[in-house]
Amino acid sequence: MKEEIKYKADSEVLGLINDWRSWLINERGYSSHTLDAYLRDLSAFFKFWSEYSEQLPDIKALKEIDVRTFRAFLSRRRQQNLSKSTLARELSTLKSFFKWLNRNHIIDNTSISILSSPKQDKILPKALDVDQTLNLLDMTADFAKEEWQGLRDVAIFTILYGCGLRISEALSLNLGDINQNDFLKIRGKGNKERIVPLLPIVKEKIAAYLEACPYKQNIGDALFLGARGERISPRVVQRTLAKIRNYANLPESLTPHALRHSFATHLLAEGTNLRSIQELLGHASLSTTQRYTNVEIEHLKKEYQKAHLLED
Repeated sequence: MKEEIKYKADSEVLGLINDWRSWLINERGYSSHTLDAYLRDLSAFFKFWSEYSEQLPDIKALKEIDVRTFRAFLSRRRQQNLSKSTLARELSTLKSFFKWLNRNHIIDNTSISILSSPKQDKILPKALDVDQTLNLLDMTADFAKEEWQGLRDVAIFTILYGCGLRISEALSLNLGDINQNDFLKIRGKGNKERIVPLLPIVKEKIAAYLEACPYKQNIGDALFLGARGERISPRVVQRTLAKIRNYANLPESLTPHALRHSFATHLLAEGTNLRSIQELLGHASLSTTQRYTNVEIEHLKKEYQKAHLLED
């Protein structure tokens, strides 16, 4: 049983915290793990604030709190040797809470909005090994409420890994973008266009999802749909992956982008030319298909096969 999270604040503020918690669950759909982190962040702030101001925070105090108090809190947390990512999350929690208070006309205090998150060290997500990746794809369908949603999630994760796409690129695909060709044209960052190979396993998983999808789709409509028939959002995909990650004890670094990184890492490990991988990822300056046409599709298929991508 989890320890109860306590707050040093008066009863009216405690009621607001409970309302904010309900909003995070019902409107934002936060997982229990994320919700727990946010609530503990807020508890830490109220504990600090009550000691810093030598009073029990109330509505009046919420309205009058200034940026110096927020800076003092972050400074105290830095002294406790918290990581930059934790400090950034705590600031994000506070911004979320005060933004909610302002948006609901409970207070009018935007002093925290001028604070910037600590600059994060740029670290590439760690790649999964091949077995971890295949296990992930095998278990994905079990975490969905409906069978068609499970098939959709499998298709999304397969195309992220099998084509090395960014999550934004995968979810912006429309019906008709995936056809009988062996290539997929992607328009990525900076409006740069690249072409990636479409393996049979990718087309197979997408076809299975489309056959089970209960919504009628026409050419040009969103390929991947959410529960209400709208284009699925990255947040939904991230939450699904987080559930699987927690259940299967997979690394915290497992995000949709980590599947793209695994795509590149596994190809590189199998001897694929680095220049070709850069082109597939869209990191190099491309002149559409010219450079990619030098990469033999059959060679890429063999590299995928070596990594057991095509196993049943």
